Amino acid sequence: MGDGGRHIPVAERRARLAVRHRLAGAARAAAPEEVARSLVALHGTDPATVYLAVGARLGDPAKTVPETGRALYEDGALVRMHGMRHTVFVFPAELTAVVHASTGLTVAARERAALLKDMAAAGAPDATWLKEVEESALAALGRRGQATAAELAVDEPRLKEQFVYAAGKSYEGVHTVSTRLLKVLGVEGKVVRGRPLGSWTSSQFRWALAPEHPELDPAEARAVLLRHWLTACGPATEADLKWWTGWRVTDVRRALAAIGARPVSLDEGTGYVSDGDEGPVTGPDEPWAALLPALDPTAMGWQHRDWYLAPELRAALFDRSGNVGPTVWWNGRVVGGWAQRADGEIAWRLLDPRDVSRDAEAAIAAEAERLRGWVGTTRVTPRFRTPLERELTA
Repeated sequence: MGDGGRHIPVAERRARLAVRHRLAGAARAAAPEEVARSLVALHGTDPATVYLAVGARLGDPAKTVPETGRALYEDGALVRMHGMRHTVFVFPAELTAVVHASTGLTVAARERAALLKDMAAAGAPDATWLKEVEESALAALGRRGQATAAELAVDEPRLKEQFVYAAGKSYEGVHTVSTRLLKVLGVEGKVVRGRPLGSWTSSQFRWALAPEHPELDPAEARAVLLRHWLTACGPATEADLKWWTGWRVTDVRRALAAIGARPVSLDEGTGYVSDGDEGPVTGPDEPWAALLPALDPTAMGWQHRDWYLAPELRAALFDRSGNVGPTVWWNGRVVGGWAQRADGEIAWRLLDPRDVSRDAEAAIAAEAERLRGWVGTTRVTPRFRTPLERELTA
C-alpha cells in the first residue's frame, strides 16, 4: 500500500488516545465491557493488570472489582484466553471467535506439534494416548464446570504423567502433561481460564470449557480484528500492526487491503487508519492524568512508542524482556512511573517533567489517591518488576 493521506501530528494522536482509550475524565466508561471494547483487548498475563486497567478508565472506580468479576465469571461478557503473540488477554465475548480464527489457529498448530515432539523425544506416549487423555480431561471438565489441573487429574490420573524436556540441555526440565496439554487446549480454543482460586490478583486459575463460537475464515477474521484495532488505536504503522497481531507481514497487508484502510503520514513514516477515520479528531476539553498498570494495553499498544514515551525513559520503566511497568501519564505522554508500597501508599515519580505544571502534579496526585481508594487493602506487585517500580517500593 502506498504513501499518501494527510499528516497526523503527535498532538492529534495523543488526543485520539485520550478519548478512544477512555483516559480523559469525560471519556471514562460506565462498565468493564465498555473499556474492553474500546481497547479491543486487556492484557491478561498479570491478572491484576486487567482490573487496574479497567479501574483507571471507569467513571466510578469503586465498581472495578465487583463489575469486572461479574463480566468475567458470571455474565461471560469478557473472556480470558490466548490471543495475539501467544499472550493471554481478556476480550469482549463477541470477539473470541475472531481472535481464535485470526491468531489462535496458527499458534495452536505450532503448540500441539511442539508438545508431541517433546514427548516423543522423551520417550513419552504417542499422539493417540495424548488424544485419549485430552478427551477424558475435557469430559471431566464438562462435568465439573470449572476445575484446577489438580482436580482434573483426580478424574484423569494420566494428566499427572511427567516427561523430561530438552534432556541434556542447559534448560532441561520436567514437564507435567496437564500443564502442557491445558496450554495447548487453551490456544486451540477448547478451554479458557475461569475464576481464580484467590483474589483478583491471584494467578492460580481454574479452567472451564470455552464458550461455543462459530468457525470463521481466518482471512476474514484478520480483517475484522484489524478493523477493530485500527478504530481503537489508529493511526499505526505496518510495523506496529505486525508487532501487535503477531501475523506475517503479508497477512497484515492483505487485511489492510480488505478493510480499505487509508494511508496517512506520521512522523515516523506511513501509517494507516480505518476507512472514514482520516479526518481530524477533537481531543478532551480538559488536560488529563492517568496512572496505568504494568502491561497496560495503551502503554504496550504500539511497537514505535516515541510519540508518547521518550526513549530515555525506557530503561527505568521496562524490564529486560520489554515488559512495561506502571506508568504515569500527563496529556497523552508518559512522564513517570508509580508503585504501591507495603502500607498501601501509591508512590510516584516524574521522569520527564517537561510541561508538567503544579496543576499537572496536583492532577497526578489526585489520580494516585483515586487508585489507592478503590484498591483498598489489596497489595499489588507487578508480575514483571521494573527498575523504577522496585526503587519506589524499596
